[in-house]
Formats: sequence, C-alpha cells, structure tokens
Amino acid sequence: MSGIKTPVYVRPLTDAERQVLEAGLRSSDAFTLRRCQIVLSTASGKRAPHIAKELHCDADTVLNAIHAFNARGLDALTRESSRPHKTADVFDAESSEGLPILLHQSPRQFGKDSSVWTLDLLADVSFERGLTPRRVSGQTISNVLRRLGVAWQRQTMDHQP
Repeated sequence: MSGIKTPVYVRPLTDAERQVLEAGLRSSDAFTLRRCQIVLSTASGKRAPHIAKELHCDADTVLNAIHAFNARGLDALTRESSRPHKTADVFDAESSEGLPILLHQSPRQFGKDSSVWTLDLLADVSFERGLTPRRVSGQTISNVLRRLGVAWQRQTMDHQP
C-alpha cells in the first residue's frame, strides 16, 4: 500500500444545483456560504487540502462538506440540528432489555471477528438484530446501559460456559 489517498470530489452538478450553489455564495448564513464555496471549488477540480487552505479551514471540514453533498445534495447546505437524539427515540423498553442479553453472548455468535464487545460493536449488532431502527452511536448504547443499571466495560465472552 502506498499511503497515497485518492482525492475526493463532489459528484457532477446539475445546472439547477449550480444555480442554487452560486446563489448561496451571497447567503448571510456562514454555514451555507462555506458549504457552497467548498462544493463549487471541488466541482471545479480543486482538491480538499487546497480548498481548506484557501478558505482557512480544516481539510476535514472540506471533506465533510463534500461527503454530505454527495449523500444529501442541496440539503447538505443547511446545518442539521445539533440537538442530541434521545435514546428513547431508538430504544423502547423491549429493545433496551435486549442489550444485556446480547452482552451475555459472544460477538462471534453474530458473525463478528472479535470476542470482545465494544460499544460500537454493540451498536452494530443492535441494528443488525432489529433492536434499533437505525445505526446508533456507541454513546447511545452506553446511555441505555447506564439507564438499565448495567456497568459497562469491554467484555470478553470466549470463556463463557
């Protein structure tokens, strides 16, 4: 492996998208303005590090904007809510009770390469098993376990009977 990263660009823009992006350059909202600058710059062939330097921001900011636009289109021009999602939105009483049951089994029983549960692995398996309607964060899993009174630590299950 050479260690050289492949440059990331936005997908080809439609004429309508380009018009909205150019209008966004006059936006009074700093987030929208910055996103429009990034998307138009990468659409013209500029690479993320160059755009970041030009706009005096972090390269991750540029990459996040590119990925967001590629995934959500023009919706990526407005900031999503930073309000924390409530664990009750994804874990009801029944699905919450399923978490401790998972902990008493090896991750290998669910086709995982690890014998150690991590919060992120629990989040993956919870989603795969239908305990949650979407993939949640490890922090959400931690919050649910705490609410249930389950003390969390990375748990190895290979030695279980």
